Amino acid sequence: MYLSFHDNPKRKLKYTWELIEMPTSLVGVNTLVPNRLVLESIKAGVVPELSGYGTVEPEVKISTCSRIDLTLTAEDRKRCYVEIKNCTLVDNGVASFPDAVTTRGLRHIAELETLVNTGYRCVMFYFIQRMDAEVFKPADHIDSEYGKGLRRAVKRGLEILAYDVAIDLNGIKLNRKIPYEL
Repeated sequence: MYLSFHDNPKRKLKYTWELIEMPTSLVGVNTLVPNRLVLESIKAGVVPELSGYGTVEPEVKISTCSRIDLTLTAEDRKRCYVEIKNCTLVDNGVASFPDAVTTRGLRHIAELETLVNTGYRCVMFYFIQRMDAEVFKPADHIDSEYGKGLRRAVKRGLEILAYDVAIDLNGIKLNRKIPYEL
């Protein structure tokens, strides 16, 4: 287990749990990392599927009670909404999400599906915070409703991106696109 130290007197805790060491990979467990790293990676042009947008805004309100992780805009293309899911569960090279039943995650799929139906581009971005995944699949054995909802939304136009990371004790960066199977 690896922690980072913070000497900010305004913080409640001086340490943040960052990583665990598993037999096949270091695994990032800091849940603040995915949204920040994906945002910066898109801005830096590291995610070719999401390049060409002039503006990338985090946490944009899409309804009275919902926000989307990222909104990408450009004058010459459809607005793109990106929801980022932190994926740390990998078994025999298969990265899976969710790792627990998630009504909130299913609601995000439904919201993105509604946006797709109104003409927007929408992407579910699975951020695999480890280096031992070869493929991404929904975790039907944990939450079959999430898997069904994801498959339905993909048939209607929701896009999936899954990326793993390069991670060591000095840092973490987006690494490679991982194929997915539904």
